[in-house]
Amino acid sequence: MDQKWGLVLAAIDGLPTLAQVIRDHDLVAKKALGQNFLLDLNLTAKIARAAGDLTGCDVLEVGPGPGGLTRGLLAEGARRVLAVEKDARCLPALAQIADAYPGRLEVVQGDALAMDVAGRLTAPIKVVANLPYNVGTELLIRWLTPAVWPPFWASLTLMFQREVAERIVAKPGGDHYGRLALLAQWRADARIVMTLPPEAFTPAPKVHSAVVHLTALPQPRYPADGAVLQRITAMAFNQRRKMLRSALKGMGPDIEDRLQATGIAPTARAEEIGLEAFCALARSYT
Repeated sequence: MDQKWGLVLAAIDGLPTLAQVIRDHDLVAKKALGQNFLLDLNLTAKIARAAGDLTGCDVLEVGPGPGGLTRGLLAEGARRVLAVEKDARCLPALAQIADAYPGRLEVVQGDALAMDVAGRLTAPIKVVANLPYNVGTELLIRWLTPAVWPPFWASLTLMFQREVAERIVAKPGGDHYGRLALLAQWRADARIVMTLPPEAFTPAPKVHSAVVHLTALPQPRYPADGAVLQRITAMAFNQRRKMLRSALKGMGPDIEDRLQATGIAPTARAEEIGLEAFCALARSYT
């Protein structure tokens, strides 16, 4: 079924292939908008399915472009999709999809970084998106650091450059381990569910891509004040080659004593320290 999914989907919704949509609307991807279009409806359907059961869920999609993933989400049974698209050129193509799925697709033109769309959605809410490369990490950090937890979303299924995806799921001791891993794994279960080569996209980027699925935990994995934890990890990883007693000296003159009290060697470096230990250090300041 996967190999034929693109043709099956086109037959179900009566819409043209994505290649035809690109031609009809002259949608040349713009580098300035971080656009790399995924035109294979088989792949967009796989991403939609990686988000789990969508029936009974509202879905937030950022950067739908010509609407390949949008069509996959709707075909997979999403109760409603809210698509935020900055590029006005894509709106006519998305309007065709809305006509094919009456009452189930709302398209909002604007910059997702400047919008609060949670109020437009009804729980349970899933976020599924082939994020523009130039805003993907910033959006993820915002979704992981709301003022109140649990967040508005139940899960995030997001495509990034593969290096970013590896940073999200990294464990201590690896080159990819850093603040992004700690922020993600403190409040969510994160795993890579799919990788895609450059040639899957138009235009082909210079790097591989990967889809990460994050499921929100009901509460953080270990107790800690979020602001303090972010400050500590920012200091620690901004100077990751330094010993922690030096990298964290901005946390106060007693940092070496605090490190020892929480079981962290003052001579250790940030990439050696796990999430639980960083949370314990954060708690020592509250």
